[in-house]
Amino acid sequence: MRRINWFAWLWFTLGALYFVLPLWGTLIFSLQKRRGVLSLDAYSAALGDPRFVETFVFSNFMAICTILASLLLIVPTAYWVHLHLPRWRPVVEFVSLLPFVIPAIVLVFGFIKLYSKPIVLLGIPLFPSLTTSNLSTNLLLIAGYTVLSLPYMYRAVDNGLRAMDVGTLTEAAQSLGAGWWTILWRVILPNLRTALLSGALLTFAIVVGELTIATFLARPAFGPYLALLGNHRAYEPAALAIVSFLLTWVAMGLIDRVTRGTRDVVAGSH
Repeated sequence: MRRINWFAWLWFTLGALYFVLPLWGTLIFSLQKRRGVLSLDAYSAALGDPRFVETFVFSNFMAICTILASLLLIVPTAYWVHLHLPRWRPVVEFVSLLPFVIPAIVLVFGFIKLYSKPIVLLGIPLFPSLTTSNLSTNLLLIAGYTVLSLPYMYRAVDNGLRAMDVGTLTEAAQSLGAGWWTILWRVILPNLRTALLSGALLTFAIVVGELTIATFLARPAFGPYLALLGNHRAYEPAALAIVSFLLTWVAMGLIDRVTRGTRDVVAGSH
């Protein structure tokens, strides 16, 4: 047992060093903008750039819109598949994994090719061009982000639904006179709170750091800004990488804080 414990601790230490050492190196490098002195000059320069605030706020807003769009699409679909179409679950899971096979560059070029001009069928205009304004381009960006986050959000929702007895909860709610939307809003969603927050965190991280779709759609997102900054400066990108890492851990801490009292809800629904 002692040998097994030492072996486990050895691999745990190696794994921790694998993740911690690059962060430590990035942190030290970001503090060396002033030669021979550790300072916060890179952080003040990066955070004081108006484009940082603009792109970071834009990406956060896109992340919130993407999370809402994903929830509206995935939660009713996964719930209906679990309740009435269990045989179709492998098919839906396969569709949800397609973003791992189709690169983002292919997706965004498909968007540009299809929606850069009006869609006409048999001389009848079906859809106008969706790249003629910032609003329509933002809608395409949200659609692309929703596709990219589909594997993570669907997997989180699917695992949450598997942890509860969907059929029994639905029958109990219907016996009390609840409709479908009432069941979703007041029965299913509260029991999915932990799963939804986990999927939302992954979606948030994907949207904030995404580069390809935002670049080709020419949107002022944080990912393209960080890549452009790295082409011209050395210390500021490292400082922003540390700031992004800290914000991610703050979000994880908030999620753990919010979901701490809800872990027994799902367990009690069996």
